[in-house]
Amino acid sequence: MHDETIAIHAGYQADGTRAVAVPIYMSVANDFIDAEHANSVMDLSTPGFHYNRINNPTNDVLEKRIAALEDGKAALVVASGMAAVSYAILTVATAGTNFVAAPQLYGATYTYFAHVLSTLGIEARFAADDQAESIGTLIDDNTRCVFVESIGNPAGNVVDLEAVAEVAHRAGVPLIVDNTVATPLMLKPLHHGADVVVHSLTKFIGGHGTTLGGAIIDGGTFPWSEHASRFPTFNEPEVAFHNVVFARDFPERPFVVRARSIQLRNTGATLSPFNSFQLLQGLETLALRLERHESNARAVAEYLRGDPRVEWVSFAGFPDNPYHHLVEKYLKGRVPSIITFGVTGGYDTGLAFFDSVQLFKRVLNLGDAKSLVIHPASTTHRQLSEGELIAAGIRPETIRLSVGLEHIDDLIDDIDQALSEATS
Repeated sequence: MHDETIAIHAGYQADGTRAVAVPIYMSVANDFIDAEHANSVMDLSTPGFHYNRINNPTNDVLEKRIAALEDGKAALVVASGMAAVSYAILTVATAGTNFVAAPQLYGATYTYFAHVLSTLGIEARFAADDQAESIGTLIDDNTRCVFVESIGNPAGNVVDLEAVAEVAHRAGVPLIVDNTVATPLMLKPLHHGADVVVHSLTKFIGGHGTTLGGAIIDGGTFPWSEHASRFPTFNEPEVAFHNVVFARDFPERPFVVRARSIQLRNTGATLSPFNSFQLLQGLETLALRLERHESNARAVAEYLRGDPRVEWVSFAGFPDNPYHHLVEKYLKGRVPSIITFGVTGGYDTGLAFFDSVQLFKRVLNLGDAKSLVIHPASTTHRQLSEGELIAAGIRPETIRLSVGLEHIDDLIDDIDQALSEATS
């Protein structure tokens, strides 16, 4: 092999300087300088990239930007929002322990909590509602965290994060908040007592319905070492990873380091670097998109509220919304572009509206540049019982709109014709 080829494959130019690029076969792994460097990276004593299942330079850029937006200490990006939710719970909970959750959750999250984690010996305790008092009554010595969505999907409830955080911290457990619907531009849960934040990057942050992704952000605030008996996995040597003690060795970001080293490293829900690139593009326009999302949503909500063919409308922007005081407190008056409503006539009429839209896309996603519609009781929350649907804030006729960026006249025209078809 030519000397220059050998030099570049070793990571250096022929003149001995570090190469700008590495060959294509290195795309799933990164070269080490020498054995000492390899050992220190693998032992977590030296930051570095080694294998793309665990970390990657492109993913690292996305992680740093997401952490900065949430004012967190560090972030981990993974293959989907559900992977982020799963890893967040599994990072603190083990067989024989439990966690407490508000019931207003995304359908897949509810199903995972209620029916999958139980097979691993982890109990999900669903509070009667999203109130701090209801959550606090379920916390005991085996509880490992409290989990809520800052804005419930699709219920639209706004959680009083400070009150819930106080209850969780008084009991010695962290608060994990799914901030997907609000986005960090409307709400930063870490400012209000949350310890860990998760996101489905697929939604508003990606913004175009093209790319799956999830994120976990570590606030670096929870005192793990003060609760050593409750959290031995943070305070005792980790035999599966060179006897590292996460709370001691990584005091600013122990949660994310443990999630990456134990969950991601061993189960591999890795975010593709190309997906990170696409999500970074979406992130650059988030602030601009949210303004149009919000203005369109306010106009659609007002239209629905004034239409006699609509029985009820739930929208955070209405002054008479039961969560309006929390909208003012936490969102500073801004509102997400999620609207739920019921067409007069019940379940069948709701399905008829769903079938009749032409511009709105019948899609499970939300936070897309396109306007989307779903009938939760028959789709996203189909696996829930009648009682679970009620607890999650979903009625048989509930329609959820994710209002996009199209011209408002076109959106209202489509709603009008779909209502006419549904109620004719």
